[in-house]
Parts: sequence; C-alpha cells; structure tokens
Amino acid sequence: MTSDQRIVDFIVAQMTDAGNISTRKMFGEHAIWCDGKTVAVIANDQLYVKITPEGRQLAAGAEEAPAYPGAKPSLLVAPERWEDASWLATLIRTTANALPAPRPRKH
Repeated sequence: MTSDQRIVDFIVAQMTDAGNISTRKMFGEHAIWCDGKTVAVIANDQLYVKITPEGRQLAAGAEEAPAYPGAKPSLLVAPERWEDASWLATLIRTTANALPAPRPRKH
C-alpha cells in the first residue's frame, strides 16, 4: 500500500527547519533525506525514523517497528507528534547529525 501524498507533503513540511530535506519515492513508499543522509521512511501513512541513541532519547516512549517486512526497526512516530513541527524538525536534525556521512557512490 502506498502512502497518501497529502500525508507525505504534510510530514515533510513539518520538518523543513531540520535542514535540507528531500524525498524520493522508492518501492511505492517515500524515503526522506536530511542534509544528504537517509533519516526516515514514510510507509503505509506512518513515519519511521532511523534509530540513533540521541533520537531514541528525544522520542522517549516511541514504539520501535520495521517500516516494511525485513527492514531494521525504526522509531515509529505517532501521528499526533507530526503536529509539533519544532519537535519533529529537532528529531530529524538530531538523527541526521548522529548518522555517519553517506559513502561515496561508485561510478
């Protein structure tokens, strides 16, 4: 099942203060990058953020679940938390800062 584009647009708009946010539709769902690092996935109208110790602390109590079968667990951000743009941007920025730089692509 693909996510509703209106939900994707809303979530992305809420995190714009995190940094340079971009998305790409992948496998019927949406991957989210912040400053060149993959930080989250929107799948089945749910927001899944990569787990980092810093992000886990910010999202204390968030369920951990895979975005799709076979995926690593992520922080499942409850829809009511999407409304708080400042909190969501902080979570995304904190997660991006904690992740390693992406490996250069081979050409």
